[in-house]
Amino acid sequence: MSDGVKVLIKNKKAYYDYFIDETLEAGIALAGSEVKSIRAGKANIRDAYVRIVDNEAFVVGMHVSPYEKGSFFNQDPLRKRKLLLHKREIAKLYSLVTQRGLTLVPLTVYLKQGKVKLEIGVARGKKLYDKRRSIAERDAQRAREIATKVAR
Repeated sequence: MSDGVKVLIKNKKAYYDYFIDETLEAGIALAGSEVKSIRAGKANIRDAYVRIVDNEAFVVGMHVSPYEKGSFFNQDPLRKRKLLLHKREIAKLYSLVTQRGLTLVPLTVYLKQGKVKLEIGVARGKKLYDKRRSIAERDAQRAREIATKVAR
């Protein structure tokens, strides 16, 4: 992420469960109380996914906790939220998902120039042995870092 970007929520589970082939930035259509709740970090995208219906993209399963001071203006925490993408981008994503059997996973929610954005990853599922390999690589990296700290 470059300058002027503040990461609010990360989906670490997505990197564990999927190989991310490419990423795409999308805006989200939100209500005012939802924006305040997301800015406070009260959202979860762990079990969320992106679905394309009638040439429109929606994020499904994204939980945004009701804003504490929102009263009756609060929205349903699990409602599907429309993603703001160009028609070409939606058509490309739709063709990837239907032809190659890939899936669309939300990776991060961040603020960019005061607007809430969602980074979507085009993902392939990992097998169990791939997950074990990524755990082994992470442990080896951690051991190397510890060894360099001790050597100093």
